[in-house]
Amino acid sequence: MKRVYLIILFLLGADFLFAQDKMPSIGIVSNFENDSLLHANGYGYLVESISKCLSPRSVTEEQFQNNLTAFKKLKTNLYAVNIFMPGDMKVVGPDVKEEVILSYVEEVFKRCRAANVNLVIWGSGGARRVPDNYDRSRARHQFVSIATKISSVAKSYNVVLALENLNSTETNFITTLQEAFDMVKEVNHPNFRLCADIYHMLKEGEKPDVIASTKKYLVHCDIAEKEGRTPPGTKGEDFIPYLKALKEINYTGKIIMECRWDNLASEAKPAYEFLQSKIAQVYK
Repeated sequence: MKRVYLIILFLLGADFLFAQDKMPSIGIVSNFENDSLLHANGYGYLVESISKCLSPRSVTEEQFQNNLTAFKKLKTNLYAVNIFMPGDMKVVGPDVKEEVILSYVEEVFKRCRAANVNLVIWGSGGARRVPDNYDRSRARHQFVSIATKISSVAKSYNVVLALENLNSTETNFITTLQEAFDMVKEVNHPNFRLCADIYHMLKEGEKPDVIASTKKYLVHCDIAEKEGRTPPGTKGEDFIPYLKALKEINYTGKIIMECRWDNLASEAKPAYEFLQSKIAQVYK
């Protein structure tokens, strides 16, 4: 009898682990110095900024080597980096300097490889803002062209780019997930994929249905509440329709909280538990 009981427990445990494998994992955008706090509160994945940790513009080689040493000690996996293009490094408009861009991204990707980071989230609203009175079809052509070239460089370093939808208070170009998805398909490069930022979708009033068409392209998801970009569970934002859309396309990647925190130490755990409960509710 005891043996049968143990077998049942084993099978239940296996089912539970299998179910967990079929659900997205939760991560957070935060300073890597918060590693111990994040790990203690359940977060398995961390997104840091390129400008702070990797950029050849702001991080000396000595500082980068120090960062690498710190990264190796992290308990929370450094899963991706964001804030890709500096605001003054224009990728559309009359001031695009292609050689400068390609030189910059190659150095970033070299450092990504050294840090064992394979995903770069491409938001960078300032860099992609279309100047007033500039021909938007020309801007689109410019973006497709430079994104294709950057993706080719990324491929040589085993880096995938995830184009992020932003909202219209942050930029005036690619402000919906649908636009970002259309751009990804137009570039048509295996190292140029899609990020669905649910906060920006909420800001633009974009329905979750768009997610349903992004299967095989969607590699990353960010989340925060619409009002104040607060952590999940703060003001009661209903994420269920968006999580259902993710489940519909069998998305089991990461869902990363990119929020404004008043007090990370006190808010991190409730936010994690709230989002985890909603994911479990949808993916059960």
